[in-house]
Amino acid sequence: MADTGSGGLTRREWLARGGHGAVIAGLLGRVRPLDAQAPAPLASAPGGDVYAALGVRPIINARGTITVLGGSQMSADVRRAMDAATREYVHIDELAEAVGRRLASLAGAEWAIVTSGCSAALTLATAAAVAGADPDKLAQLPDLSRMKQEVIVPASSRSAYDAAVRAVGVRIVEVRTMAELTFALGPRTAMVMVLAGPDADDGPLPLEAMCRAARDHGVPVLVDAAAEELRVPNPHLARGASLVAYSGGKCLRGPQCAGLLLGDAGLTRAAWMHSAPHHGFGRGFKVGREEMIGMLAAVEAWGARDHAREQQQWHAWLALIADRLKDVRGVHTEILQPGPDVLSNRTPTMTIAWDREAIPLSGADVEDALYHGTPRIAVSGAGSFLPFPPNAAPNITIVPYQLREGDAGIVADALHAFFASPPVRPAAQAGGPPAAIAGTWRVTMTFARGSAEHLFVIEQRGTELAGLHVGEFAERELRGQVRAQDVLIWTWYTADGRRLNFEFRGVAVGDEMRGDVSLGEYGRATWIARR
Repeated sequence: MADTGSGGLTRREWLARGGHGAVIAGLLGRVRPLDAQAPAPLASAPGGDVYAALGVRPIINARGTITVLGGSQMSADVRRAMDAATREYVHIDELAEAVGRRLASLAGAEWAIVTSGCSAALTLATAAAVAGADPDKLAQLPDLSRMKQEVIVPASSRSAYDAAVRAVGVRIVEVRTMAELTFALGPRTAMVMVLAGPDADDGPLPLEAMCRAARDHGVPVLVDAAAEELRVPNPHLARGASLVAYSGGKCLRGPQCAGLLLGDAGLTRAAWMHSAPHHGFGRGFKVGREEMIGMLAAVEAWGARDHAREQQQWHAWLALIADRLKDVRGVHTEILQPGPDVLSNRTPTMTIAWDREAIPLSGADVEDALYHGTPRIAVSGAGSFLPFPPNAAPNITIVPYQLREGDAGIVADALHAFFASPPVRPAAQAGGPPAAIAGTWRVTMTFARGSAEHLFVIEQRGTELAGLHVGEFAERELRGQVRAQDVLIWTWYTADGRRLNFEFRGVAVGDEMRGDVSLGEYGRATWIARR
């Protein structure tokens, strides 16, 4: 039976006579107009300050190419290239082929692909080592029941970035000597992963020796060179590595959400097959035409940049800051210049130290004051929960790598004002003797979603605490302080490529403690503990 609309007409007749117009008009009549009080569009933000329009305070970055602070400043060439790339459509695989060819020529590699960051490059390289470019194997990831399942990593290369490799489903096999590496290599080994740096050059597991051993077993070697300069010829490929991964948002000054994977043509092409626009495990590791063109522009610009002049400019900025501080009593500065063989974060750095008698503050005190001050300045570990526990030494570090023109003078003035008239740390309130909190405590943490049961085993010596934090994942070291009933507890775990840093603050009353906990990069939670 034909479906009927208004007046017994069929749907086709009703639509033909324009009956849908009345319905659409009726629906539009019910649509609420835009709220006259709604914020102005970002495109009309005064002076183009989109962050101020959102209530987010910008930061002067005196730390370096730190992801949580926004990475690096894209060069003008990169911005122009990315803007041009938005104006036309292209087939992404065709673009990847053309960009790969150009990148390979510039970088001196067999082939190269643009990835959505260095971490994504590690994941895609691992997928390529495990499954190759075989669609049947690709479709099974991360189920490795019929594939190689192990990745060998030197102990000195373990870091929080192991997660990018483990995401494919492989098991990390940690080795410390060449004998252990040789023993670990076998039919289940998919890849060897090495973190670039001094240990890979001069440690007990030199890269060249690892590559020779791996090659005898037909196992590829991946080097994570995220923060390194892109040298041609590539030093890691020259030593026998199969693949090298770089970040685009660090010294290359490319798109923050882009990276490079270069090396063996078969492996890099396979890694691209695991990435978007293709479906499967790596679909989420998407790069758009803008990032691909921007990354290529960054590599092209890298070869044309005056790197010696950049080093001179960074050193001059640090010298300006040091000169501004030279008349402040108790403050000392030292500038260290990187050697010619340094590739990662190759920038001069300055340490600012002070006499505790003149300035009774810790490095963490100064970092925190600058980070929350006006202007807002990030130095040392401010903004990314490192180091942990907080820096108790009387010093901070300044890295000029990502300062902009004019920033050094602002930083110099802010530091001079701070150290010339340092704030007085409030004295601990006299609230009686410290609460007695030694013992075993059952701890409940409540997160934005979900909760967990942990355990504290605490030893106490006066106001100082030490002990063990037993989490659902692993045991961690515990340190802390107690002032009257106020409790501060730090716990941290940084082994096996994991990074868990917690700071518990609360009040102890009898056999109960409760308060808030900072979970480091994972936000905040509440906690309650009972003895």
